[in-house]
Parts: sequence; C-alpha cells; structure tokens
Amino acid sequence: MANSRFLRAVLLALTAATVSAQQLTPGYVDPQPVLLAAAQAIGADRARCVTMTGTGYAGKVGQQRLNGYDVDWPRGEPLANYTRTMNWETRTMTEAFDRAPGRNPASWKYGLGWAGGTPLQKNTRQIFTVNGSNAWYQDGVGSDPIAARPEDAERWQLDMWVTPHGFLKVAMMPGANPKAVWRWELGEMGRDGATTQPEKMTVVSMTVLGKYRVDATINKEHMLQRIHTWVPDPVLGDTNYEHEFTNESFVDAGGGVKVPTVWHHHEGWDDNYQAQSVNAGHNAFGGTFKDVRANECGDAVAVPAAVRQATFPVRVETQRIANGVYVLGGASHNSVAVEFKDYVAVVEAPLDEKRNLAVIEEVVKLVPNKPIRFLVNTHQHHDHIGGLRTYMHIGATIITQWKNYEFYTRDVLNYAPRTLQPDMMSLWPPTEVAEGYQYETVRENYALTDGARTMLISYVQPLQHAEGMLMAYLPAEKIVIEADLYDPPAPPTAATTTFYNHVRRLGLDVETIAPIHGPVTPWADLVKALGSR
Repeated sequence: MANSRFLRAVLLALTAATVSAQQLTPGYVDPQPVLLAAAQAIGADRARCVTMTGTGYAGKVGQQRLNGYDVDWPRGEPLANYTRTMNWETRTMTEAFDRAPGRNPASWKYGLGWAGGTPLQKNTRQIFTVNGSNAWYQDGVGSDPIAARPEDAERWQLDMWVTPHGFLKVAMMPGANPKAVWRWELGEMGRDGATTQPEKMTVVSMTVLGKYRVDATINKEHMLQRIHTWVPDPVLGDTNYEHEFTNESFVDAGGGVKVPTVWHHHEGWDDNYQAQSVNAGHNAFGGTFKDVRANECGDAVAVPAAVRQATFPVRVETQRIANGVYVLGGASHNSVAVEFKDYVAVVEAPLDEKRNLAVIEEVVKLVPNKPIRFLVNTHQHHDHIGGLRTYMHIGATIITQWKNYEFYTRDVLNYAPRTLQPDMMSLWPPTEVAEGYQYETVRENYALTDGARTMLISYVQPLQHAEGMLMAYLPAEKIVIEADLYDPPAPPTAATTTFYNHVRRLGLDVETIAPIHGPVTPWADLVKALGSR
C-alpha cells in the first residue's frame, strides 16, 4: 500500500512534466520514467527515515595551508562512532560523532563553517541537529544546545535532501518541476577506476528548499550516482556542493530500502589539476557507514526554546589604542583601522560582507572625510577574507602576500555572478577589478607612510599555520597587528614561537599586540606565556 501511494504521488507530481515531455526540445528527456525507476530501485517509498553508523572524515574547507599544495581540504581528526539519522517526514537530522577535543571550533561540523576565534570543542562527543530552519550543536552529551548560524542551519537542512532518498522525495513536493537531460560520461578515474567505454546517463534537476537547484546523475541501473547543487559562500560565491556514490555501496537497510554505505562529499570543484580554480580543495566529508537501518526513527526532535529565540546581531565595538589607531571588535574576529594624513588603512576583512559593511561604517564615523585607501590582508584562510570583495567594492586597494595573489584574482576578486547570495561587488561591479591596479603584493617587506606615521608590513616565515602570512607593525606606537599567531588568552602555539622569533629577527620594539582574535595584550604577556611554556 505504501509503495502504491508513493508511486501515485510521484505520478501526480510529475504530471506537468509528462505533458511538457510531449514537446521536449532536443537534448531533454521525460523525467517521469527515470524518477519512477530510481524510486523503485532503492525503495524510496518505504523510507521514512534512515540511520547510518560508521567512521567518517572531515575536511576543513577554507583552511588550506597554501592553495596548490594539495587538491584536498586539510583533514581534521577522524569522526569516530559517527551516526546520522535523517527523518524526511519530520524534516529533522541528527549527526553525532567522537572527535579529539581542543583542535576545532565547537560550532564546526565539517566542510564549510570553520570560524577561528570561536569557542573550541571541549568534549569528545559532538552532536549536531537540524529541525526545519533551526539548527543547533552540543559540545558533549547533555550540554546546553547552542544555536547554529542561519547560513549553517540552511546548509544542514539541505544536506537531508542532497541524498538519494531525499532527492526522490522532493519529486513529490509542489514546485519541484523536475527536468531531465541526457549525456555520455566516461566515468571518474578516482571513483570508477580506469574506464574506456562511455555510459549514457540521465541528469534530473529540480528546486529544493525554494532556492537550490539540485541535480542527480542517474545511471542505467537506475541508481543515483551523483547529487549536486551549489551553496553560497562569502569567499567563493556559488560553491559546488555534491555527494557521489557507487552502485556497489548500496545495501538493503531493511524492508527493501537500499542505502549507500560509502559517502564521498565535495565542497568546491573536484579539480585535480586546478583547471577551473586555484582554490583546489574539494573533499569535505566522507566515510564508510556499513551499519545502515531503515525506519528506526526514534523520538521526535524538538527545537529548544533557546535555539528558537536566538538572534545574531552584528555588533562593532571600538577601542582606541593609540591616536588614530582603533580596534574594531564585537565578534570572533577584529579589524584594526589606522588613520594616516590623507587616508585610512584597515587591517583584515574577516567573516562576511555584513560584518565588513558595519565595520566600514564605523570607520567612516571615526575618521570622516578620508577614504579607506588600503586593506591589509594577513592570510588566505576563508574566515579572514570574507570581506575582501566588500573593500574592493568601496575602492580600497588589497595588500596581500604574493603567494595569495593568483588565488584571490582568479577565485575571489572576480566578476563571476553570485546568484545565491549576491554581494555589493556582484551587484555593482567596479571597473577597477579588471583594470588590475587595486592590488599590491608583498614578498618580504612593504611600508605605508605619510611622513609622520608609518606602517611596516612583513612576511612571517617559516609558518605551518598558513603560507603567505603577513603582519603589520606601527613603530611610533610600538604596536604589532597579527592574526592567528597569538590569540590571547589562549596559550601560545608553534605559530606563536615563529611570531616571537620574527619580531626579534627584525629588531622590532613592541609594547602592544593587537590580535585579530582576542583582546589587545601587552607584549610582556606573550613573553611570559612563552617562558612558562
């Protein structure tokens, strides 16, 4: 009965597609028989929920040490005892796993969403839950639920539908309006091995959550081989987002419901030779989950009141640390504004456009009638460059280490349309992006000066945290501005030792550290912390 009800629902949902199929233009095919065959092949009608358990891996999207060193995002600690339950009827999903504490933001699951300067994971067991438009995480069993950022919550909800059963269930939803095309594919070397004969595939696409165009590649065995969409990202814009599966990985999870046991997820293009992008990174999540069970849905997942009532205001808190030198805090990342005779230079444009527009407005209030002429970028981790395009939009010149130049100009500071989350630069593209004079690259040392005030910018090396790292120093004020080298009150790291040695090697007289993460701190505190270490 359940099977017949599901098939009838699919038939009704695809009626419009069937009518239009009579007038298909070349290249298009009727999606109805393709979706029906796929639904029957994996038992989509019988799957109210699915639970899978095993061991996974997490890719740190945006935390590459240097674009070009590896096509993979850096791997985080293994996700041991990983369990995911997806309930498509209630639109809820829970993921839980064990991961070594102290190394990752507690708010970060895997893939996109890494944000430095936020509380680190303290407990081994991590729990991430989404219910409709609400999502939250728990650092340890029984800990208080913390609301996830809206952009994370939407992406986690999308994850339920970028799955074989989720995709096929979307076919029944109003407004999905599936369309289908065909093509020959030779196969992917890393996934399918050495292939010599192309296979004819059908690609069906439809709209999910009212905004995401999701497509599934379906092979001759009626199995969903690849499910693909795009998600918004402040750095990369419309970002490739896809799951890949092999026929052999699908097993019966009970009652004829077939579930893949091997998952492979990309965020960013699977670009082994950097033909399309310099950024390169792609593998963001995956693993082997051999224990799969259908329709063991468990208790309903209610949204905690604290999560439902959570807000995410943008606050800019200003601290004057010297004449004409301001730390703009109020979030996980700071920016620092330095006033010169005829202009202002800002160090760091972190997170996203919303944050940077608020910082820019504050700078204009603090220093009226002077343009923000320069934006000094410390390094290329994505949580530190989400506002580069915002500063280019207002006419600032980007100062960065030369190793970052190709990545920024090809992948970030470009004219590529951003359809999911348009920003200022995509809506009102400035001519100067193509003119090419809004960039300054630093190899070893660089200076900004107006004759009275000087900012010295230098390349910090050798450094394992991120290649292409810059720091800024104001000699008259004896202030050093740095990111991720020392994040007080956190204890020093190996990067802190490199930072200390770099300052000593250059013979800089430092009294004050203005970090991008954490409060303004006396240099003496760093020396004391290193000594105790």
